[in-house]
Amino acid sequence: MRPDPAGLVPGDAADGALLAQVHPPGWTNPEPKPRYHLVVIGAGTGGLVSAAGAAALGARVALVERHLMGGDCLNVGCVPSKAVIGAARGWHAARRAAADLHGPAATGDGDFTAVMARMRRLRAGLAPVDGAPRFQALGVDVFLGDARFTGPDTAEVDGRVLRFRRAIIATGARAALPEIPGLADAAPRTNETIFALTERPASLVVLGAGPIGCELAQAFARLGCRVALVDRAPRILPRDDADAAAIVQRALAADGVALHLGVTPLRVEREGARRVLVVRAADAELRLAGDELLVAAGRRPNVEGLGLEAAGVAHDARGVRVDDRLRTANPRIYAVGDVCSALQFTHAADAQARLALRNALFLGRARASRLVVPWCTYTAPEVAHVGLTREAAAAEGVALDEVTVDLRDVDRAVLDGETEGFLRVLLRRGTDRIVGATLVAAHAGDLIGEAALAITAGLGLGAIGATIHPYPTQGEVFRKAADQWNRRRLTPSAQAWLARWFRLW
Repeated sequence: MRPDPAGLVPGDAADGALLAQVHPPGWTNPEPKPRYHLVVIGAGTGGLVSAAGAAALGARVALVERHLMGGDCLNVGCVPSKAVIGAARGWHAARRAAADLHGPAATGDGDFTAVMARMRRLRAGLAPVDGAPRFQALGVDVFLGDARFTGPDTAEVDGRVLRFRRAIIATGARAALPEIPGLADAAPRTNETIFALTERPASLVVLGAGPIGCELAQAFARLGCRVALVDRAPRILPRDDADAAAIVQRALAADGVALHLGVTPLRVEREGARRVLVVRAADAELRLAGDELLVAAGRRPNVEGLGLEAAGVAHDARGVRVDDRLRTANPRIYAVGDVCSALQFTHAADAQARLALRNALFLGRARASRLVVPWCTYTAPEVAHVGLTREAAAAEGVALDEVTVDLRDVDRAVLDGETEGFLRVLLRRGTDRIVGATLVAAHAGDLIGEAALAITAGLGLGAIGATIHPYPTQGEVFRKAADQWNRRRLTPSAQAWLARWFRLW
């Protein structure tokens, strides 16, 4: 079976090198073993980690992929998007060098085609880690084709029967198209096809102001496109702290993104080669035209055609149903990643795969609810979060104290000219125990790990305050949060006691 080429550039050397790894032409599926310890369906992050981990332990493993190994992350997600975002940040830095840093003035429109070619080269360079030849060398039987369960302990791939003691479903999810008249007929882009662009569109309409929509709207605006960002919600990034989202919203507007929030999409029309998204804003209709229309409005789990009923695996519109140990209704079969989880992140799928392996192969009792999973939206500035939000804490009845440090109080942020942001730490009321944190900063994704470690290890702000941070770094914002918490401990009664102590001393 050949993969759908919609997300690749025909005849491109880099995409050819990518395919040679993640779906090699002429690949011959092996003869199945009599029985596998583990059959993994889906070779995205969750499936790859599951297969590699089990093979390293000496298990007999089969890995099945119907499209491109590496899944969304390598092919149409994290890897290509961050390459494009990195280029956009470079273009933006060049433009601001003269005005903000007294550097040389940048001129010209830049080379969008070269940006996308660079992305494809980098993606192809990373592909061998996820590729079929490597996993074959690890001792994994790699099958390229459609898998479906035929019973509680059997699956079939192109007529070959795979018998298993345990199986892991890691088929991921795909971009969903909202039910908007005319949308499907307008050939919209999604994350699965936007990276196949080779020429810069003059204008781009982005439907969906979640992480993917915001990241790509800003990146394409910085690369010289006229961008409109549209969402039904009254603000962007609805899962994140409202103050954090407001900072990113201002940054998008400053980069030239036209924001249309709190509007109702009515239909999509064609004007020649252009797409027109018609929305209702207040009592009027607004027509938003673009050379390209990018839909980033949710995802749909890949459960079709898997024969889940034959395997006794329950599923619904949200995906495969699992318990806290990631077991499906069939105790032989587990699921990880986007096909079963609301946390649709590469690192979440990685962590769930490791947990599922312990539970499936060694009768483990590890629980997914105990995983501490940070996330980050890679706009400029970035927004990173870990642990409880205010809303989640209220729903769970957890009383909170808050500590907030503005980046204007962090010397390195001032020196870098990156003061738009803050750190907000949520503490269990009356203690220094961290239950959640949000960071808005240029490199928030790199810094949030300190809070994730503290929550995982049960450390409090006191421990962070006792840790020496190098100066000057933006990471010093965590020490400043600890200092602020320590100052709160100096209550009037404590101050009175100290006054008596120093009078006597």
